[in-house]
Amino acid sequence: MRYAPMIHGVLLSRVLTDEVADLLQDVFLKVFERLSQIRDPEHLGAWIATITRDAANDFHQARPRAEALPRTRPTTPEALECLEAIRSLPEAYRESLTLRLVEGLTGPEIAVCLGLTPGSVRSSLQRGMKRLRSRLGLDPPQRRELR
Repeated sequence: MRYAPMIHGVLLSRVLTDEVADLLQDVFLKVFERLSQIRDPEHLGAWIATITRDAANDFHQARPRAEALPRTRPTTPEALECLEAIRSLPEAYRESLTLRLVEGLTGPEIAVCLGLTPGSVRSSLQRGMKRLRSRLGLDPPQRRELR
């Protein structure tokens, strides 16, 4: 499905890695069951993204906090650190960064999937990357003024 990377990325930005596969299937089922409810096919991506966010929120509400501890980890400590840093960012940046950095979607693809303008995605990616670099301690060195 065309929207699978978007669904995966949105879920990954909101829930633990171990839970993504099951929730991904749940989202596909919900989308299929509700397909007749969509009013404007041009907004299919945004509609699916909303269903995906709702599924992640429902998951968190249904689980006690003690069960939310990770059972497995990404393959490298760096991957875990990066993913945790992305998850710690404001919601406005999490999804677009996960879709770009993890799923490999381009800015225009993210815009179509999430129902946003390319400019807002570009801005979100730029600001999100700046915050992510800061969280990971990767800020570029400050430029010195030449006299």
